[in-house]
Amino acid sequence: MIKYVAIAFVAVTFCFQEVNAQFDAMYTHYSFNTLSVNPGYAGSRDAITLTALNRSQWVNFEGAPTTQTFTAHMPLSMNQMGVGINVINDNIGPINISSLYADYSYDVKVTKNTKLALGLKAGMNVIYGKLHELHLDQENDPKFATSLRSDILPNFGFGLYYHAPRWYVGASTPKILENDFQSNSGVLSGKEQRHYFVIGGAAIDLGSSNLVLKPTSLLKVTQGAPVELDMTLMVIYNEQLEMGFMFRTQAATGILIGYNIMKNLRAGYAFDWSFVNRTLRDNNGTHEIMIRYDFVKKDEGKIISPRFF
Repeated sequence: MIKYVAIAFVAVTFCFQEVNAQFDAMYTHYSFNTLSVNPGYAGSRDAITLTALNRSQWVNFEGAPTTQTFTAHMPLSMNQMGVGINVINDNIGPINISSLYADYSYDVKVTKNTKLALGLKAGMNVIYGKLHELHLDQENDPKFATSLRSDILPNFGFGLYYHAPRWYVGASTPKILENDFQSNSGVLSGKEQRHYFVIGGAAIDLGSSNLVLKPTSLLKVTQGAPVELDMTLMVIYNEQLEMGFMFRTQAATGILIGYNIMKNLRAGYAFDWSFVNRTLRDNNGTHEIMIRYDFVKKDEGKIISPRFF
């Protein structure tokens, strides 16, 4: 059976001698996965934070995207600096992209309660595609009778993250270099695409210490694709249970839920439903599972404030 998503991807992406990728891997739990798009976030939780996320998009649709992400970050030097790493494995049809990045942030105190973090990101990507495994109407097409394998593609990026205990805004471009790559035969070539991200969020009391409203947003911009905006509205109950909904322009809507299993252990689930076109609606939706653990240093006599972001 033809892998429809893979065919669509390859047809759009590889019919030309030079091609550009569209959006990087997307997340519904983006507010829990900020380090993937903004290195200034490193160390901002005042803890050693480990986060793992799995996203299965358009379930039961052959060749649909799947993404696995792991991030770890921590503060250094009296919370003035932060470091982190993030590992991403992203698949769509026959294409696999693996990434490994290190992050560094430096905080500048602006006011008593606000900081501006300057972040740097550096690492590498590896792209691989089993194009020869596709079932084609036209056999022996030289463009598909080969594998797409890149060398190690080094890259770097930067970000700004301005934050307070109950709100944040940020801007970043995680991959500045637009590296060229080509298939083993040299028939197909392409380059990585630069992306720009703007993020923001707040935690607002709802007249009760047990209820907090948490709106967040993520704006994604890249050449050759429509501007995309994720908007999420969550309600937090008793600093433990979090529920809400999301809307992604031109793409999907969905629901999210999070729960503190233990004081420092949090799990989350999200479900998206695509409304782009009839083809993408014929699936069982997108499922995303997230788990996060904070190793918080105990400080006698100090009250640890809630961490909303």
